[in-house]
Amino acid sequence: MATTTETHTGTTNRIRLDDSQNIALWARKLDASSDQIRDAVDTVGDDPSDVEMYLKGSRSTTNSERMTESRPN
Repeated sequence: MATTTETHTGTTNRIRLDDSQNIALWARKLDASSDQIRDAVDTVGDDPSDVEMYLKGSRSTTNSERMTESRPN
């Protein structure tokens, strides 16, 4: 019987930093670079949901940042 990895060409329920094809797959799925995926996994672990939330948070700005940017100099 095939494992999840074999069946889904590198897709697992975890992001594997030891597998460059798996990193590339998750980078495409999460619209991120391979380096961003590695950084996120190093920070929050290998759960794709946690990595996705981390990446979304790192791309957003806070309300106070937006207010500071909108103020005239």
